[in-house]
Amino acid sequence: MARTPAGTPHDPREGDRFNEERAAYTVASAQPDLEAGVAAIRAMVKVLKPVPGVYRMVDARGEVLYVGKARSLKARVANYTQIAQLSGRLQRMVSQTRSMEIVVTRSEAEALLLEAQLIKRFRPPFNVLLRDDKSFPFILLRADHAYPRIQKHRGARRAKGNYYGPFASAGSVNTTLNALQKLFLLRSCTDSFFNNRDRPCLLYQIKRCSAPCVGRIDEPGYDALVRQAKDFLSGKSGAVQADLERQMAEAAANLDFETAAMLRDRLRAATFIQGSQAINAQGLGDADVFALAAKNGQMTVQAFFIRGGQNWGHRAFFPRHTTEVDEAQVLADVMLQFYEEVPPPPTILVDRDLPECELIAAALSELAGRKVGISVPERGDRRKLMEQATRNAVEALERRLAESGTKARLNRELAEFLELDSPPQRIEVYDNSHIQGTKAVGAMVVAGPEGFEKSQYRKFNIREAQSNDDFAMMREVMSRRFRSFAEGEGEPAPDAKPGGHEAVLPDLMLIDGGKGQLSSVMRVLEDYGIAEEVAVVGIAKGPGHGREGREVFHFPDGREKMLPTNSPLLFHLQNLRDEVHRFVIGAHRAKRSKAITASPLDEIPGIGPARKRALLLHFGTASKVRAAALEDLQRAPGVSATVARKVYDFYHAGG
Repeated sequence: MARTPAGTPHDPREGDRFNEERAAYTVASAQPDLEAGVAAIRAMVKVLKPVPGVYRMVDARGEVLYVGKARSLKARVANYTQIAQLSGRLQRMVSQTRSMEIVVTRSEAEALLLEAQLIKRFRPPFNVLLRDDKSFPFILLRADHAYPRIQKHRGARRAKGNYYGPFASAGSVNTTLNALQKLFLLRSCTDSFFNNRDRPCLLYQIKRCSAPCVGRIDEPGYDALVRQAKDFLSGKSGAVQADLERQMAEAAANLDFETAAMLRDRLRAATFIQGSQAINAQGLGDADVFALAAKNGQMTVQAFFIRGGQNWGHRAFFPRHTTEVDEAQVLADVMLQFYEEVPPPPTILVDRDLPECELIAAALSELAGRKVGISVPERGDRRKLMEQATRNAVEALERRLAESGTKARLNRELAEFLELDSPPQRIEVYDNSHIQGTKAVGAMVVAGPEGFEKSQYRKFNIREAQSNDDFAMMREVMSRRFRSFAEGEGEPAPDAKPGGHEAVLPDLMLIDGGKGQLSSVMRVLEDYGIAEEVAVVGIAKGPGHGREGREVFHFPDGREKMLPTNSPLLFHLQNLRDEVHRFVIGAHRAKRSKAITASPLDEIPGIGPARKRALLLHFGTASKVRAAALEDLQRAPGVSATVARKVYDFYHAGG
């Protein structure tokens, strides 16, 4: 049941290095491959010109190994043929290279930006990678309505308005957004909700909205609140507070104590926002602060986000593939990839001199459309701020190392409990969800040595299994998961996506279910000839069916095992199972919601959304469209005679 695939080094001492470096073998043993790589690079050098651009090293399967930029492509790429001058990491890369792809740019700064884009797109194994690829939340104050809405925003900034951020987390932006609503009483509802109100909603009652939807405030008054919000978010919080204090004093002098109390509550909200800033950044304006810490071969980059002199949170990044890479280069690579998602501020503070710092500043200035300065603070408040960022980086790294040690220990215990040859580097967990066989969905989640690998998750829409046959559903999921290996005779099929789940076998598969689900899985693996290469275990609820801590682990040979109810390993396995539960239930709910909103008109070929909407608006329901005569269909606004004929023929083909 344990697995050691042919050609795969499974030394537990290698740990994360095996997971990061796809070719953890010596240069001497790969000498023929090294010669082939050098030959491929030399062939490309012959046709290159001394112009700026970006190059990609590609392996035999078409997978991108490395992305680099150059002021002179010919000179830079030629360096890779000087094997003796390359580090061991780059020698391994050259040994796998079989072709190259080139993009010429107008300048080296443009090449630097393109390099960062391509690294984030291809995630090559020999580039430093920004591990946290989640989008950052912003606060958006829209400008496309007479009464602008304030809201949280992620993703592309297409909506017209003012964006404030980034914030370090959804929690920090939600807390700030709630306080801003109390402070400025701006609406947060959608336009459709706003347009259909005839009385104030609850937010007005709890003093978090001024209720412009029902005229409780006029447009000039609301505009004044919007201006105050913009000033506050732009760093003019002192002026806003002073104005509120003046208004409160005037209301109190006029014995308007209700208004004075309302202004007092708004001032408290302003104080809360400023009091939540654990970092003193007054006078800094808009700036980001980066500090790097390194220990035991791992690195952490700590970032502080300062906007308008206020700290809007901080985030620790844990870059990957940093072996044999200079610390300053790692910091530069992380920054460039970070600013692919976030607009650069005018000021960037770093804790060390960066390689090609002037080029990086020029590239970020081009990206931002204004000057961006990068500097190492030497004294004063900026230096104190950098020291605080450095302390946070060290503490974050120490926590990370402690967590990694715990995970490594759990992985060793897992290997011992499940009788594996070595700790698993890739664990896949499977489950399915349905309601009496309808809208069935299967799901796979993936966990590695450092936690869940969410980019590898996959959903399976069950198509072939009938009724509520859980075993048939699991067989269908397994068949689709491993079909590429069968087609490739034990190797990934030629059309398998490089770096995707089709290109790798798991070390361990956990199946949510008992003997029936496990036997269904094993039958598919045996049909594909990989049953001996993958360790498979079923995890089922034990006595009492539903009591946490009594899970039974089923092995393919019929044996069963249990763990003590207070075992950390049991908690770890429950966490893996709960994650696949969460993922598959979310997928099932999304599928049900989509089905609820679906229309019978969707089945008519050649009829687009606009025509469907016109028909529904005219007839009211899909059933009335179905029953309508051809002449009635032709009278519907926006429906041509051709479209009417298509709809009529679809429903009356048998008549």
